[in-house]
This record gives sequence, structure tokens and C-alpha cells, in this order.
Amino acid sequence: MLIYFSFAILACISWFLRKTHAGLILRAVGDNHDAAHAMGYAVLKIRYGAIAFGGGMAGIAGAYLSLYYSPLWSQDLASGRGWIALALVVFSAWRPYWLLAGAYLFGGITYLSLYLQGLGVLIPAPLISALPYFGTIIVLVLISRDRRRTRLNQPACLGKSFHAVV
Repeated sequence: MLIYFSFAILACISWFLRKTHAGLILRAVGDNHDAAHAMGYAVLKIRYGAIAFGGGMAGIAGAYLSLYYSPLWSQDLASGRGWIALALVVFSAWRPYWLLAGAYLFGGITYLSLYLQGLGVLIPAPLISALPYFGTIIVLVLISRDRRRTRLNQPACLGKSFHAVV
């Protein structure tokens, strides 16, 4: 069910960001918050709304992780998967369709590690469990070789605080 949801939400987000007035405003706030403020947009409200939406999506992922992937409580349930999520942002270069491809790539590597453990391969279990993280590092190293690709699509005001000048 979550796979179908991921395709639907990807299409909706892509459409929203590219085809709607509100999506273009959101992109403008990310690219140049001072210009968006000069045009009369409430930059902080827009940013908080985007953060709330992202938090909601993270909540859905966390619910899936805790209810389906591992239905019993265990310490370190996420076990560093958040770092893989951050790597997905770099991998996708701010393109939604690349994000989905990267999510399935890293998910496939995770599945492969579980599958290999089930087969009883003669590789130590901790090494097999670390396969998704090794895969993440390899992909990030390959991507970071092309600096133009990583910086080209990044919002210009990413990580910059906004202070309205009156």
C-alpha cells in the first residue's frame, strides 16, 4: 500500500511544485526569501507550512517503520536510517522523481541485506547489516564528484535564516 502511496504523493507534490501558484511561491521562498518578502508573501508562514508537511511525511514513514517493518518495540528501531534519508536529498538533487528512484535504490539495498542474511551467506551478519550504509556512502562519493550537479538545483536560500526588514 505504501508503494502506491509513494507514487501518488510524488505525482501530487511534483504537480503542486511546478503547476500551482502556491507551489511556485514555495519555490520562490526557497530560492530567494528576500524577493518573496518584497512581493508581500509571508515567508515564515510558508516555511513553517513546508516544515509541517515534511514532518507529516516523516511521521507516515515512522508509522510504517514501527507498525509494519518491525511490529515489536525495539531499541534503535530506526538504526540510522535518517542518515540515508538525508543522503536521498543529496542524491535527488532536488528533483522529486530522482528522490523516488533513490528511495527504491536504497530500499533495495536494505532488502538485499535482509535477503542475504536469510540465505545464510558466509559473510558476517554485522557486515551484511551495514550494506545499506556502505551503499549510501558509495553513492554519495560518486555523486559528490560532480559539484555542478549537486549545487545546480539547490535552493539559493537553503539554510539561511530570514529576518524581515521593515
